[in-house]
Amino acid sequence: MNPLFAGLMKEAAHLTRNGRLSEATEAIQRALRGGAEPQPAPAAAPAPSTADADVIDIEARVIETERETSMPPEPDGVDQWTRGTFTHQGSTLDFMLFVPARPAGQPATPRPLVVMLHGCTQDAADFAAGTRMNAHARACGAMVLYPEQAQRANAQKCWNWFKTQHQQRGRGEPALLAALTLHIAEQQHADRARIYVAGLSAGGAMAHVLGRCYPDVYAAVGVHSGLPHGAAHDMLSALTAMRAGSPASPSDPAPDPASVSPPVIVFHGDADTTVHASNGTAILAGAQPGEAAEGQSPAGQRYTRTTYAAAPGQGDAEHWRLHGAGHAWSGGSAQGSYTAPGGIDASGEMIRFFLAHSLRPSAQ
Repeated sequence: MNPLFAGLMKEAAHLTRNGRLSEATEAIQRALRGGAEPQPAPAAAPAPSTADADVIDIEARVIETERETSMPPEPDGVDQWTRGTFTHQGSTLDFMLFVPARPAGQPATPRPLVVMLHGCTQDAADFAAGTRMNAHARACGAMVLYPEQAQRANAQKCWNWFKTQHQQRGRGEPALLAALTLHIAEQQHADRARIYVAGLSAGGAMAHVLGRCYPDVYAAVGVHSGLPHGAAHDMLSALTAMRAGSPASPSDPAPDPASVSPPVIVFHGDADTTVHASNGTAILAGAQPGEAAEGQSPAGQRYTRTTYAAAPGQGDAEHWRLHGAGHAWSGGSAQGSYTAPGGIDASGEMIRFFLAHSLRPSAQ
């Protein structure tokens, strides 16, 4: 490890233990910038109210978003865009839910459900605007659930993917998110064989955690600019993985080694300076790559798409290496934060990949 980076990480850990979170955040940012002096910071966020206050911080920009309770009416009905709150085992999450209108005459059959996990500093409305996932879901009749991390759980609203208590089935945030998913699926009569989860950055890392811990709930997983399950066990190891990549064989405490990891589609920019691109490859560790194809988006963003066949213990997979892209949702909208509007449409490709997969009847 770079001595300067190691020194700044040690300083950050010391400051965090002493409750000096703003100074710890500054030290972490300096480490990720290679030791450069800090830039002027926005007004400090309120301090978290719990001891679970480790921070994985990234440069943020504020996006003003309109929080509506319903979307504009469609010719044959009205889309529902609502906010709610869910409590499980003493923990509470806010969420937003998109339920598209059914076309006139369509029978009330169960529909797919996509769970979308935002990145650090984002919220549900921002992530929905940036990914444009609601528009893609409307086109195929899927519902979309956007859980929202509470600032009391993480000062920068990151999902705590890097802590062991949040990497296991039946504990912490995975248990809370899975319970919310099943609650909404029951309430909205979703198709239990077609529930999917995707996320960006910290949300992408947590999406992979959910896929590994709950393969009986999620039929496929999408990870954009994220990290593999078990890549870290605390804040310092998380920052190391983000900067230099995950270990060749990350610690992956799967609750049931005999279970099959769900199919996964991965997007990662090879110029990402926040989460190293090797993390995208690490998610597919052990899989045998098949065909690789070069291409580019309509705006000229180049990519390499590699497919992976299903193997014992693993579902099939796709890896989209986005050439020259940074830490942003490919093909997203400028109305949201951390988006690259000129890139290949990650949301559309995820929906395509998701709907090609469903759980076996025995897994429901």
